[in-house]
Amino acid sequence: MKYMNLSIVELHNLISKGEVSPIELVKEALELAKADKYNAFEYICEKEALDRVNKLDESKKNNLLYGIPVVIKDNYSTKDIPTTASSNILNGYVPLFSAEVVSRLENEGAIVIAKSAMDELAMGGTGTTGHLGTTYNPWDKTRLAGGSSSGSAAAVSAGIVPFALGSDTGDSVRKPASNTGLVGSKPTWGRISRFGLFPFACSLDHVAYFTRNVKDSALILNVLAGRDEKDASSSFKEVEDYSLHLNDSIKGKKIAIIRGIVESITDKTILNDFNKNIAELQKLGAIVEPVDVDVKLLKAIYPTYVIISCAESTSNNANLDGIKFGPREEGESFEEVMTNSRTKGFSRLIKRRFVIGSYSLLRENADELFIRAQKCRRLIVDAFNKLFEEYDAIYCPASPTVAPLENESSDALSDEYLIADNYMAFANMGGFPSITLPIGFKDGLPFGANLTCKAFDESKLLNIAKAIENATGLANIYAKEGK
Repeated sequence: MKYMNLSIVELHNLISKGEVSPIELVKEALELAKADKYNAFEYICEKEALDRVNKLDESKKNNLLYGIPVVIKDNYSTKDIPTTASSNILNGYVPLFSAEVVSRLENEGAIVIAKSAMDELAMGGTGTTGHLGTTYNPWDKTRLAGGSSSGSAAAVSAGIVPFALGSDTGDSVRKPASNTGLVGSKPTWGRISRFGLFPFACSLDHVAYFTRNVKDSALILNVLAGRDEKDASSSFKEVEDYSLHLNDSIKGKKIAIIRGIVESITDKTILNDFNKNIAELQKLGAIVEPVDVDVKLLKAIYPTYVIISCAESTSNNANLDGIKFGPREEGESFEEVMTNSRTKGFSRLIKRRFVIGSYSLLRENADELFIRAQKCRRLIVDAFNKLFEEYDAIYCPASPTVAPLENESSDALSDEYLIADNYMAFANMGGFPSITLPIGFKDGLPFGANLTCKAFDESKLLNIAKAIENATGLANIYAKEGK
């Protein structure tokens, strides 16, 4: 029997009954990872995983994650395990400590079996820019999983592990979740510690993760949420049991559909299934209404995100200089060493983003670019907060298309506004909790919708998401071999 296609809850129940052992699960996951056909992994932790599973504390056997394999995105620090963020400039880097979320998972008994491939330094949305090459979609190996959390999405979608950590700075978990038929969850900024997560853009970075159903997503949040003194940005707000109200009625819940986003989508299959889902929610008593957000603000989301994220990443990654760690190129001075190391160590995408960030932060440009982007961010967040004064949630298709073919997708900047492609970054700008889950198929490929609530409203978010999942019946789907 193959176990890795089961949910976290199902695996936990099997372990509790003694019907399967942690070592069996870990060995199966490792074999599946070693047979990976999608380029999902940076490093397979075979020795480390087997050592850890053999040392599991049996007193923790009742823990939800006891003995359950997990994959970690390669921008989370993992003690004594290579961590490169899929960048040549970090080749050979082995951290001396683990990220807080990794420690929390391991303290629950989870077993890290691999570090996943990703877009270099988490910058990108295609899964094509990591130093080991493109990550492909398990539903169709000619298509992309999407990025930047491409490997984590592929690992869960392919049935290699039941859940995986990613990170989400613009939509880097929620967009791949749509492409691969998964639940991709990004809780409120500060709800989960980011200690040990390599910073991309600190004001936008969120810990996020993939599961195959909403209940598993809620249970993982129970494990990861909470204050961490090592992360000053983590919240003191009390942690709830996020699984407690999953099946509560959504009668009377007010859900906003943003016209400007939906009207920018032309795919009739996606629109039809989305509208069918809305009708199901209305049958359950939800009040679903179309609303308007100034189209100027919708068009401003992507350029605002680009300026702020590039500026913050330029500063955050200044330490990647070929001197402190990583491969070092020769030079006559430390400036030349740094220039040569960064020139060789970074891909074109990263160089381009650093140029944009540096240009935006120059004294003569900052008022017109960086400060202006910050003001625009405030207008965008205020507009969505105003919606949350009247509505419980915002609901829209997560993407205007199914997963793209490799030659159809690019991380190059565009002069098109592409509202439906990039709107989900508003949740990062406001730190709002947001979740993507599957709602339909087109030509055998899954696609999803995205739900967002106001800050720290995770229980309501998950409650509505569970109602959507119940209506679609698309829980626990994965790409079976041969699809």
